Amino acid sequence: MPAYLIVNITVHDRERFEDYRRQAPAVIAKHGGRYLVRGGAMEVMEGEPGLDRIVILEFPSMEAARNFCHSDDYAPLIALRRAASTAHIALVEGVPA
Repeated sequence: MPAYLIVNITVHDRERFEDYRRQAPAVIAKHGGRYLVRGGAMEVMEGEPGLDRIVILEFPSMEAARNFCHSDDYAPLIALRRAASTAHIALVEGVPA
């Protein structure tokens, strides 16, 4: 069953964040993930969602997503992301295909 990593991110240091953006896709793919949404245009349809830059990653399973989040190869990128931005991240289980 797929799992989705949903990220709401506010970038404070664009130059440092660009380093993160260049390096992250390879690590995400290595763990079976793929981008579904990567900071595209957003239109609020109702309420005040408090969203800034949205990223949604799909992984084959909750286990694969957790393995990515806690992997040694992603750890340096976490530090880089945290130095350049503030993020709210949730892991959500999908529905069977």
